[in-house]
Amino acid sequence: MNTSVAITILFFVAIIAANLPFITDKVLLVFGSDKGKGFWLRFAEWFLMYLVVMAIAIGLETKLYGQAYKPVWEFWNFSQNWEFYFITICLFLVFALPGFLYHYDLKKYLKSK
Repeated sequence: MNTSVAITILFFVAIIAANLPFITDKVLLVFGSDKGKGFWLRFAEWFLMYLVVMAIAIGLETKLYGQAYKPVWEFWNFSQNWEFYFITICLFLVFALPGFLYHYDLKKYLKSK
């Protein structure tokens, strides 16, 4: 697997994972609820999906290059500062916009028609 294939796979996985909490009413795609999910549960599930995508990214980086950047908790010698994580979480937030708009705006509009 080369770098461009890994980046493409990661890109599509991130888009799908960012939208999953807003598309389905099941918690973690397994547990159903009669009342549905609230906003905070969707946000927590979205953040969990972010952590899963970051784990996949670290796995792909390790597979391609033999090692990944040191994680943020190794504060004495790490390559990725807080800016990297801030940018990736903002990018993941942008990826979640279609699912968010579908759940909170478009779904109500489609039901009324």
